[in-house]
Amino acid sequence: MTNRRSFLIGSATLMASTALPTFALAGGHGRIGEFTGKSNHVTKGRAEVVTKNGKSQVILLDDFWFDGAPDPKVALGRDGYDSDTLMGLLQANSGKQTFDVPDGIDAATYNEVWIWCEKFNVPLGVAKLN
Repeated sequence: MTNRRSFLIGSATLMASTALPTFALAGGHGRIGEFTGKSNHVTKGRAEVVTKNGKSQVILLDDFWFDGAPDPKVALGRDGYDSDTLMGLLQANSGKQTFDVPDGIDAATYNEVWIWCEKFNVPLGVAKLN
C-alpha cells in the first residue's frame, strides 16, 4: 500500500510540475469578454483589455462582428457606459482592431467594453470582461 500511495503522490506531483510551465507559456492575455448586442443590434465576438508597460489597449479580436450603425465608437464601462473612456470610431464592422485607452484611465477598474453610438446616444453592444 505504501508503494502505491508513493507512486500516486509522485505521479500527481509530476503532472502538476509539467502542467505549470505550459500554463505559464499560455498566459499573457488580458481580460476577455464576449459581446452581446444592444438596442436591436447584432454584436458578436470577443474583446480583450491588455496592459503593458503602464499602457492599456482594447483589442477587438478576429471574431468580432457588428451589423453596422452610424457613429459606432469603442469605450469602457463599469456596470454601464462611461463617456470619459471613448477611444474612437470602429475601424471596420468586423475583424481585429486595437484601440488605446485614454491617458489617465485605469482600465483595470472597468469591467465592460462597449460599442456605443455617440450620434444617437445608444448602446450597440457590450462585452462583460472576466
